[in-house]
Amino acid sequence: MSSILTNNGAMIALQTLRTINSDLGGTQSAISTGKDIASAKDNASVWAISKVMESDVKGFKGIADSLALGESTLAVAAQASETVTDLLTDIKGKIVAAQESNVDREKIQTDISALRDQINSVIGAAQFNGLSLVEGTDDVNILSSLDRKSDGSVTASDITVRRQDLSTSAGSFGTGSTAIAANITSGDTAVTGDGTANQLELTLSGTATDNFDITINNTTLSIAFDTDAATTMANAAVAINALGLTGISASDEGSGTLALINTNSFESFDVTWDSNGANTVAVANNGDGAAGTTQGAAAGPGSDTLFKRAEEVVLNSAATVKDGDSYRISVNGNDYDYIAGKGENMEDVARGLKTAVDAGNEDDVSTQVSQNDDGDWVVSVDYSGAGSISLSDTGQEGGTASGGLFGLDNIDVTTDAGADAALSNIETLISTAIDAAANFGSAQGRVETQGTFISNLSDALKSGIGGMVDADMEETSAKLQALQVQQQLAVQSLSIANQAPQTILSLFR
Repeated sequence: MSSILTNNGAMIALQTLRTINSDLGGTQSAISTGKDIASAKDNASVWAISKVMESDVKGFKGIADSLALGESTLAVAAQASETVTDLLTDIKGKIVAAQESNVDREKIQTDISALRDQINSVIGAAQFNGLSLVEGTDDVNILSSLDRKSDGSVTASDITVRRQDLSTSAGSFGTGSTAIAANITSGDTAVTGDGTANQLELTLSGTATDNFDITINNTTLSIAFDTDAATTMANAAVAINALGLTGISASDEGSGTLALINTNSFESFDVTWDSNGANTVAVANNGDGAAGTTQGAAAGPGSDTLFKRAEEVVLNSAATVKDGDSYRISVNGNDYDYIAGKGENMEDVARGLKTAVDAGNEDDVSTQVSQNDDGDWVVSVDYSGAGSISLSDTGQEGGTASGGLFGLDNIDVTTDAGADAALSNIETLISTAIDAAANFGSAQGRVETQGTFISNLSDALKSGIGGMVDADMEETSAKLQALQVQQQLAVQSLSIANQAPQTILSLFR
């Protein structure tokens, strides 16, 4: 049925043209914007995902900037610590030269002071944008990542860089409410300097003619029995002194008693003996003031220890060392402190206390750090003067940490004692600087690796976003041409449909 009121063909042609024009408009938009999904109406779910990922990419750009800033800060700190290591090595060379008595120690000290001032200058200048990693103990966090979980929550991740305090600050002793004095104990309340407490007495009794054998410091003597026990032990004293053992002497006390004295500051020696027969050897004052035992004919050879003269301050290595833990050794009424920093242990405390005591320039006092059989760290304090000096210790929480190069300002090689102390202390300072440089280098490597990862991750996210929303230009170009042809055909079809009512006029001619 034909109608002049309703042209179904034209309506169909018009609908087709509208659809083609809509598709053509979308294709032209994709060509002009480069995006297949440019707004939420194009594809709401894909558009939402792409926007979340685009926000992450923007965040990673900020993270890349943070990592670049952190890497620059670390580079400054690493350069400073390496320079300090080199300068401390130069100081060590000066200290070694000062070990020789026939040198001008005053001039060497002047050179050391100049190098020390240069170290302080390096530490003071080692900052980037006002942030220094070589002073203080607070950790520094470098923003390294944004972690998005499956539930949509986002958390920031950091690379924590531990400051390496290379200052020479003495710190401040703790005033906290918790005492840690149990972590540090002295063997005695005084350090004796006259050698009495380091004396081992051997008394030979009897009339048998067997030799008296004695071994000291791996040197063995066999003393022939001469007339009586008293004469034999007198001969033994002469023979032992003739050996020239460092710090060890013998004395004939009369009545068959031989006294062995150890004046070495930090070294004990084993002593063994044998009367080889019916004679007996009584032991007294066996190196630590305690009474000994008697060796009889049936008891076999005897042995004991000729103790070192120094007193020991023992630090419990099983105890946890916290930032601000303060330890003190009082020598001759003078307090010497070391306050632990973050990440330090009892070895660091022991070496810090030794440095503190050495810096006090106490007359006739020397120190040594060692580790005992129980694994505890020991600060040995020796006094070579007459009589004795007092010794005590304590500990307290809540202090301000000493600098990593604590004691550098007090190195003094103008005296024999100062040169000796400086030689051991400079090794501790060099070790501290090397550890600092190594830690900064490790952190640099991690930050650099993370920076590379963030860059690659951002590229991967951008590629993923492009895969979701970018237009395929080859396909879009082909589609454009096809739609343009379809549009022309649709227009032609509409034109034909619009001419259909004209044919009705022929029915009325």
